[in-house]
Amino acid sequence: MESIKIDTPYITLGQLLKRLDVIDSGGQAKYFLQEETVKVNGKVETRRGRKIYPQDQVDISGFGSVIVSGR
Repeated sequence: MESIKIDTPYITLGQLLKRLDVIDSGGQAKYFLQEETVKVNGKVETRRGRKIYPQDQVDISGFGSVIVSGR
């Protein structure tokens, strides 16, 4: 399981996917989330604007799991 640190109170799911190099641009997030299963804390998520906070776990189909940590 990978860990990613953020310096802000939250990061959007689309920004997280881009930061992890799962997608090349923020515009691809919408289509990626339609085609692949992404779970946030065990629940399927399809909104690219979903706020991800420290301690959230994101499971990305074909990529793996990521834990978000804060400052």
